[in-house]
Amino acid sequence: MKYTDYEIALSAPRIEKYLQACKGDKNKTLILYRYNIKLCQKFYGVLSVFEVVLRNAIDAHFKAQLQDNDWLTTQVQNGFLVNYQETILKERNKLIVNKKYTHDKLVASLSLGIWTFMFSRNCYKNSGKQLLQIFPNKTHGLNQRDIYAELDKIRTFRNRIAHHEPLCFNSAGMITIVYAQNVFSLVVKYIDFLGYNTNELLYGVENPLHTMTKIEELSRAIYTFG
Repeated sequence: MKYTDYEIALSAPRIEKYLQACKGDKNKTLILYRYNIKLCQKFYGVLSVFEVVLRNAIDAHFKAQLQDNDWLTTQVQNGFLVNYQETILKERNKLIVNKKYTHDKLVASLSLGIWTFMFSRNCYKNSGKQLLQIFPNKTHGLNQRDIYAELDKIRTFRNRIAHHEPLCFNSAGMITIVYAQNVFSLVVKYIDFLGYNTNELLYGVENPLHTMTKIEELSRAIYTFG
């Protein structure tokens, strides 16, 4: 395919940012665009594992704390999750209509946004201020506000992937992997906080480090010699 064909297929406005970052080099533009796709793919597996272990830790915590194996339904109706009542009950009702409802299926159907929300100030307070117990290895002094802010950064990054947004630029439109590196470091940190060995937990799961290196090499080639 010619570059003009890609402009038609992908839309010129979509790849314009890549073209500008690559100083008009159309070949490097397409290479960078493909690297960004690969970066999203590599992050998807890592983030999926992280999301599963986070939500399972939260679920186990509240089952034990509340002595309630269906705590999501209870708390969304008259508890600390009332702000998410419409969203959670919608997912619950879909499972009931399809005769597939179990608490575990409801847990799996909820978004990372909801699990992150549980660390917000009011939700954390109303749920008993004990949720940080799920992080046995957390850094001393790291509080609810810090953890909520960092988890929200991971959530925002995940949403960027879901909406096929670029991960390889800074606010000035320059090619950089700093944003992706920072989020990957956060994911690794919170997997450790949860008490898991990152290398063991992510064994066999593709990680984004190699692709980030390729983007960094391309960036040096463009800005040093371009």
